[in-house]
Amino acid sequence: MLLVVADTGPLRYLVLIGQIELLPLLFQKIIIPTPVYAELCHQSAPGLVRQWATALPVWMEVLPGTPTGDPAILALDEGEKAAIALGLMLRADIILIDDRRGSKVARQKGFNTTGTLGVLTRAAQMGFVNLADAIAKLKETNFHYRQQFLDDLLKQYGEKNV
Repeated sequence: MLLVVADTGPLRYLVLIGQIELLPLLFQKIIIPTPVYAELCHQSAPGLVRQWATALPVWMEVLPGTPTGDPAILALDEGEKAAIALGLMLRADIILIDDRRGSKVARQKGFNTTGTLGVLTRAAQMGFVNLADAIAKLKETNFHYRQQFLDDLLKQYGEKNV
């Protein structure tokens, strides 16, 4: 079983597009640090996300984060910082993270990373989701993306699921 630690972004967007249940199909269990949980429950989070976070599924575990003095990690936001620090402490296999800078730091620390689009692509390859439909729903959120990247993903993987 892969040890997976998640930042806020992928959880938030998968909840918003109704695809959060893909995570246990792909990874069995997800661990989040306390600051990520706090971000999911914060007043500024969408109501659907806050509602989901109030009753976390059994495949999600919240653990306290561990502070780190690493300057590369300290430059990130609280959720990313906590996810990478917890990943280091637990020796995680994968960090789920959308932020490019955070993902780069996580990879420099030796982690494999994937984000919302990576989760959707993996799930589509396994026949769990229609990638074109999921991306269409994702575009209705405030998810940041490059259109060319989405077009390439759909060209490469989406045709199997359309």
